[in-house]
Amino acid sequence: MKWLQAHPQRVLWAVAGGCVGLLAYGLYLQHVVGLVPCPMCIVQRYALMLVAIIAALTGASGRKSLQMAGSLLMLVVAGFGAFTAARQSWLQWYPPEVASCGRDFYGMIETFPLQRVVPMIFKGSGDCTQIDWTFLGLSIANWSFLCFVAVSLVALLLIFSRGPARRR
Repeated sequence: MKWLQAHPQRVLWAVAGGCVGLLAYGLYLQHVVGLVPCPMCIVQRYALMLVAIIAALTGASGRKSLQMAGSLLMLVVAGFGAFTAARQSWLQWYPPEVASCGRDFYGMIETFPLQRVVPMIFKGSGDCTQIDWTFLGLSIANWSFLCFVAVSLVALLLIFSRGPARRR
């Protein structure tokens, strides 16, 4: 805890770097391995991008009040990301009879005009219930949940370590 109090900027930069690394790996899985992200995956990516931006901007600040506010905002966004990943994990473990996570990419192009297709592309088109990749028995959604929980714990530690001094 003392190290965290002495070096909060390093911790925030590490969180930002970790998020960028996870985003890069997600893009690798999409563009090199060929996995198609679902709408929930895209939402998790946006949450991860926001956490990275918040952590980097907060880490660039030396002011305690900005670090507290940034850590709190990072906690909220990471909590939202964890909720989305948990919901996707739930859908993977207990898939509904009819999955309705997104549309087929080519079907969108053939059916809709271009100005409607472009926003749909960024919504993702994969099946949220499908498990295409695992590592140590966990899906991407499971790992995403664990990463968001870890970021949330770091944010909580930063908030409590930077808070008002406690009496001893």
